Amino acid sequence: MVLSISLYSTLAAAGFEVVALGVDGGVSDGNLTSYLIRDDSQPVYLALDAGSVLPGVAKALDKGNFSDITDEIAAPLTRQGYIFRQRINSYFISHAHLDHVSGLIIGSPEDSKKTIYASADTIDVLRNYYFNWRVWPNFTDSGSGTRLGTYRMQLLRPAQSLSLGLTRLTGEMYPLSHDKSPSSMLLISNNNQSFAYFGDTGPDEVEKSKNLDTVWRKLAEKVKQQQLKGMIIEVSYPNEVDDGKLYGHMTPKWLLKELKNLEKYSGEGQPLKGLPVIISHIKPSFQQGQDVRKVIASELEQGNDTGVDFILMDQGDSRRF
Repeated sequence: MVLSISLYSTLAAAGFEVVALGVDGGVSDGNLTSYLIRDDSQPVYLALDAGSVLPGVAKALDKGNFSDITDEIAAPLTRQGYIFRQRINSYFISHAHLDHVSGLIIGSPEDSKKTIYASADTIDVLRNYYFNWRVWPNFTDSGSGTRLGTYRMQLLRPAQSLSLGLTRLTGEMYPLSHDKSPSSMLLISNNNQSFAYFGDTGPDEVEKSKNLDTVWRKLAEKVKQQQLKGMIIEVSYPNEVDDGKLYGHMTPKWLLKELKNLEKYSGEGQPLKGLPVIISHIKPSFQQGQDVRKVIASELEQGNDTGVDFILMDQGDSRRF
């Protein structure tokens, strides 16, 4: 079930479908960050990170999503296998931490030929530290040893618009600061509509960075044109976590502060009112009696003076924007 912290209007014309394959920020290896997105007019998806892919597809099927794919259509594959091989057309990998790539790596022996879109740093790590015949066979088209060629590595340069496989989506990548590891945001567009997907990121003030400021200025252009349909962005910890222990992540207070910058650049009044903001990458807690998702949801709601609609999706949920 999708938890919407504030009212979300379902009357707006749908432009994108988002399926949550994995929503957590670590610990549980079956529910790690990964989403699918597609233009509503197209059957194939772009995967946004790939922490948990096949478990998320299974959960989405259990919830009644992908209802257009029958056993007859999928044959001779299972419905899960058909979605994995035929409906997921390509991958965007925001950065190469394990909780964002483990599903890609583990699933690679059974995957079909696809393109991986990523920054230079992410491609370097995938090529040299994962698909290197020591950690895992090289299923890419570059790097060391025999190149099995399942995945074509496609470099994304900052602010450069590029068509994304057969999805009919275009993407622009912007760098993010994630402690010691570069991360990235992808601005996905089609038919004058856009959706923003953020990899892991810390706030500019803590990270000593201007990366988010650059992103907000870019997204403000879309807000002014009423073209931004929504975003997925992380809040890993509740407000009680000290800034020195964020390690390139967000708390509710920091996201709220960052969204004020987007509001400032977007015009007068409440230009962000009603904007869907999906909260991702919440790190589970082992403390008895603490539901960290509820804590973060409450802290976001209490400080929300921009009027955005914060949404927490569960694994397997589908939503249209």
